[in-house]
Amino acid sequence: MKLIAAIFGACLGASAAMGQTLDCDNATSQAEMTGCASMAYDAADAELNRQWKRAMAAMKQMDRYSPNAQPSGEDVLRQAQRAWIAFRDPACEAESYLARGGTMQNQLFYVCLERLSRQRAEDLRLIADGLN
Repeated sequence: MKLIAAIFGACLGASAAMGQTLDCDNATSQAEMTGCASMAYDAADAELNRQWKRAMAAMKQMDRYSPNAQPSGEDVLRQAQRAWIAFRDPACEAESYLARGGTMQNQLFYVCLERLSRQRAEDLRLIADGLN
């Protein structure tokens, strides 16, 4: 996990610098494909954070109707999100082992992070929309 975290951090910095020059529709090198996967994850993570804020706001609103309920909807959603993150990171690390030690390992890690983050963003959107 520490190795993936170190690689993850290094690639994030590199993808930010490369982001202005990457043509993800025509990426051919492994570095370009990994950079594009990183940027796709960044976009998915931004959407996840947007939906998280919406879902939390909806839970806070719902908690107003049951102010003495314990645990609160806000607490339960926060606990679920923490558990989801604790699942996501090692799940993606395991998935990246399909190319363990190879140049494609980081790309697989980012592809997994993007996919799971998009799925979670949709779950949170449903929660927010269902409570509003």
